[in-house]
Amino acid sequence: MADTMTPGAGEPIDPAVRERVLASFARQGLMRHLGASVVAVAPGMVTIRMPFREELTQQHGYFHAGGTSAIADSAGGYAGLTMFPADSSVLTVEFKINLIAPAEGDHLEAVGRVVKAGRTLTICQLEVFGVKGETRTLVAVGQQTLICLAGRPDRSDG
Repeated sequence: MADTMTPGAGEPIDPAVRERVLASFARQGLMRHLGASVVAVAPGMVTIRMPFREELTQQHGYFHAGGTSAIADSAGGYAGLTMFPADSSVLTVEFKINLIAPAEGDHLEAVGRVVKAGRTLTICQLEVFGVKGETRTLVAVGQQTLICLAGRPDRSDG
């Protein structure tokens, strides 16, 4: 059954769109620093995984909210980018996140889903799960507003 909230959900991703998302993600120094990776790209939906490392914890040994929030923000941003024109890029205008359970596990998985894609502003739903073995626990939920920078693709590495 197709996801009725995510525009384009259930449709295959255009390989050029997938490559644009992955190339942009690869330019993010913070995501490299966190050890995060993109594990799924679909129209209006992106999933990012961040493995557990001691350096990513807070004083109780849980994943720090900063890392949790960062991967949620990027998952939503790239979900939005899948819906934008090829010559554009994305910036977050605003996001709110609620931390609803201790973020623990072998890794975190952030899922960004487009709720409403607009010409200029796009709204996304954010979810972050703590994953330990086969168990997935919802640890954070949020909402995000993105702006499409039409005619302004990401800066190049060169």
